[in-house]
Amino acid sequence: MNKRITASVIAAAILIVAIVFQAAGSFISNEEDENNAMSIFSNSEKLEEKVVEKGSGSNRIVELNLEGTIMDSPSTNTNPFSSAGYQHDRFMKKLEAIKNDPSIKGIHLYVNSPGGGVYESAEIHDKLLEIKEKDKIIFVSMGNMAASGGYYVSAPADQIFAANDTFTGSLGVIMQSVNYQELANEYGVKFNTIKSGEFKDIMSPTKEMTEADREILQSLVDDSYDQFVNVIVNGRNMSESRVRELADGRIYSGKQAVENGLVDKIGFREDTLAALKEEIGGDPQVFQYKNNISSILNLPLAQNLMPNSEIRYIERLISERQGPTLMYMYTE
Repeated sequence: MNKRITASVIAAAILIVAIVFQAAGSFISNEEDENNAMSIFSNSEKLEEKVVEKGSGSNRIVELNLEGTIMDSPSTNTNPFSSAGYQHDRFMKKLEAIKNDPSIKGIHLYVNSPGGGVYESAEIHDKLLEIKEKDKIIFVSMGNMAASGGYYVSAPADQIFAANDTFTGSLGVIMQSVNYQELANEYGVKFNTIKSGEFKDIMSPTKEMTEADREILQSLVDDSYDQFVNVIVNGRNMSESRVRELADGRIYSGKQAVENGLVDKIGFREDTLAALKEEIGGDPQVFQYKNNISSILNLPLAQNLMPNSEIRYIERLISERQGPTLMYMYTE
């Protein structure tokens, strides 16, 4: 009985907090619309530049940071439990602007990511290929981690640098879900599912996975894995057999990645930039795009008010989608 009361109180608290923040977001948005001002919650703001090294304005290098999980998550704009992080839509707009700017000759891409969604990683990868077709040079500097999808987006680069202790690799695809059927049974929660076909509720968190389910999902993983292999084959000029040998999901250090051909050189961000400037030649200007103003609702409020709280975990279970999601993602 006490467990049910506690669960009810937690659910009520989450609902109240969500309503308050939703109302606050609507109020702020309406106020800004009335004043014809640009909403701070919008991703449509103009990209502003900041010069970090003076030089030729017709021979420029742009520095880009790709940090965090590579996922398109619009819900972070309205979720008070989420903190501001990687913004896929904005990152893609930067890449599009770079592609169409003839003054930009090179990209210094800093990647510090455990990977993320298959779709988002492929979207970045393909856009980088379009940029290379414009005769722009791409050098990647790997940070603490550039694994799975983080490597996927790095593969098209002309050169990849990593520190000795960088974690990279984890080449492959993963799909996971949470099954809380037994937990629901313990609390007397029952699920009623009406479906149009046998596999409509595949990977449902409320039922055991069947062998037929597993075969279908494995085929999807295998297709995405083949795509990942081809990306490395083409990006690194390696044989398919060698790539498949390396792409068994294991993590490599930067030193190991150089030894097996996944990375070109050992170096940090400053080394990567220096090499790119030398490659481009002349006296290139180096600039960055300014960060946009983060939404007030993206402040890590829950982390400040409820550190390590079970409420945060429950909120995630409720809000995050449970359907099948293919990931180029390093998971511990």
